[in-house]
Amino acid sequence: MVTAGRASGTLLTEITEKLGNPTTLFCIPKGFYPPRRSEKYAVQGHKTASHLGPRSCGQDQKNPVGSKQMSNESDTLRHRLIVFSDLDGTLLDHETYSFSAAQSALQALKRKNVALVLASSKTSHEMQSLAQDLPPDVPALIVENGAGVVWRGQDAAPSTRHAALMEALNALPPALRNGFEGFTDWGPEGVARETGLPPEQAALAAQREYSEPGLWRGDAAQREAFVAALAEAGITARQGGRYLTLSFGADKADRMREVVDKIAPQATVMALGDAPNDIGMLEAADTGIIIANPHGPGIDTLPGESSGKIRRTTVSGPTGWNEAVLEMIDKMATHRPRD
Repeated sequence: MVTAGRASGTLLTEITEKLGNPTTLFCIPKGFYPPRRSEKYAVQGHKTASHLGPRSCGQDQKNPVGSKQMSNESDTLRHRLIVFSDLDGTLLDHETYSFSAAQSALQALKRKNVALVLASSKTSHEMQSLAQDLPPDVPALIVENGAGVVWRGQDAAPSTRHAALMEALNALPPALRNGFEGFTDWGPEGVARETGLPPEQAALAAQREYSEPGLWRGDAAQREAFVAALAEAGITARQGGRYLTLSFGADKADRMREVVDKIAPQATVMALGDAPNDIGMLEAADTGIIIANPHGPGIDTLPGESSGKIRRTTVSGPTGWNEAVLEMIDKMATHRPRD
């Protein structure tokens, strides 16, 4: 069940400003889509987007992203609804990384021609195969906590942002630097050990382009000093369901606005997440869903909960995701726009 905060209601939002041109691109390895499609993909990053303002208004399936079968247009929500979703602890189970419990909603998104955009601290390399396995169309991937967006059909050049981030991180005083252990410190074998991922997936997770996730091993006072020192270097530290992720510039909310502006500016936007690094995305969406996660730090009460703009699930992970998305689809299908 999805529950409201203290009252129910709806507050829709729209994009009121256009975005600047992205400044950096890097190539996405073959495999994000089947090789036979011979398309190029790129990640756009760094520049932040403008704000959203008020508006009146299982069994995993290997389906090539971008080549999903469209259902009957009379039964479509295409361009009327876009769903943005965090992965770990939200669409993916916190322990098993499976999305099988969300299959009913995923199939419904496919039938209704609703675009699903994945937004995660994961790398593009990690998200490629997952995007192929999901039934609905996945037109874009928001990667590494919002540091970049994967788009179809674009040429790209390599990114050097991760190297610059590590240089700034390693320049910190030892008392601060030594309190943080990141994926680069661990290497692929350490990432597998810490995350529980299979070795091949851990190797993909270690291939950072923009950000550096990790764990803070020091005390709370040191962490505060660590975050402040990073901020002076232009680096933001955002807490996810598991890891503290360091990156330059944009977050998931910035990239969500960018994607909406490009593919369907008038669509209703739904966002689902479970951790503090999802808050901006949840608040910027027309409907934000906080997925219960008893394993993570959780999200404190947000202002949008009083109006019903942001709601919470009572069950965790993909099961809660499934209920919330099905409820939204039913609501949108019931309230059809007038011709």
